[in-house]
Amino acid sequence: MAFRITFLGTGGGRHSAMYQTRCTGGMLVEHSGGRNLHIDPGPGALTQMRCIRYDPVRTDSVLVSHAHPDHYSDAEVVIEGMTYGGWRRRGHLYGSPTVLEGADGIGPCISRHHLGMVAGSTLLKPGETLDIDGLRMDVCRAEHSDPTNTGYRFHTGNGIVSYVSDTCYTERIADQYAGSRVLILPVTCPEGMCIKHHMCTDDAIEFIRRVQPELTIFTHLGIAMICEGPDRQAALAEERTGCRTVAARDLMVLDVGAHALSIRDAERFEGIWIPPSAPVDERFL
Repeated sequence: MAFRITFLGTGGGRHSAMYQTRCTGGMLVEHSGGRNLHIDPGPGALTQMRCIRYDPVRTDSVLVSHAHPDHYSDAEVVIEGMTYGGWRRRGHLYGSPTVLEGADGIGPCISRHHLGMVAGSTLLKPGETLDIDGLRMDVCRAEHSDPTNTGYRFHTGNGIVSYVSDTCYTERIADQYAGSRVLILPVTCPEGMCIKHHMCTDDAIEFIRRVQPELTIFTHLGIAMICEGPDRQAALAEERTGCRTVAARDLMVLDVGAHALSIRDAERFEGIWIPPSAPVDERFL
């Protein structure tokens, strides 16, 4: 079974999102014979999909981990794309309680109108295992300023690929990801610059040492991390842990194969692009 991740945006935090220092469009996951899952479509998701000529009607499910704009702001339009502009009730939406219902003054992030477009929706709760269009996903705990945030373990045909999502580091959090072949870590700050509810390079090093993945990928990069140099921070983590570590780039593609993990850049296109699914009749606009 093919498993491919395209990083639509590798920025994270309010300032990276505000200034689009890097895009914050989340990840496209291709799995289970061509099904597509969009995780955390924040600012930049739509323009990045256009850059690689990805038609959003190909999306089968959308997952929003928590109610912070760098993770959800493009979600409603992605849902409109998935449902052919709302004309076909299809696809599934997965979200935390704050995203779908709202709690303690946070959220909801998806309108009732858009909830009515999808074929179904599911609240994400730690400890559950879900089937997403044939892909098994474990829902894991996180410790973040949105208390309903969760992380995820995807059981691919070629090993476990985990996306931790925003959290602080604790041994209890890290232990959930034991056995991961690929560990995608949100590392917002560089070495020596820890902020509450997020991880810096020091935390990432402890996380990697505890999990021992074949490959770790840094993403959700804040402005300080970007200015410091994500590649240098990833190299530092690799030196101290002995585990291969890379910093994600916008529109980087990870292919998870049986014998190798390959990384490349997606092909980018310029100019106007109108996908075949776009309506040409004014009645559908």
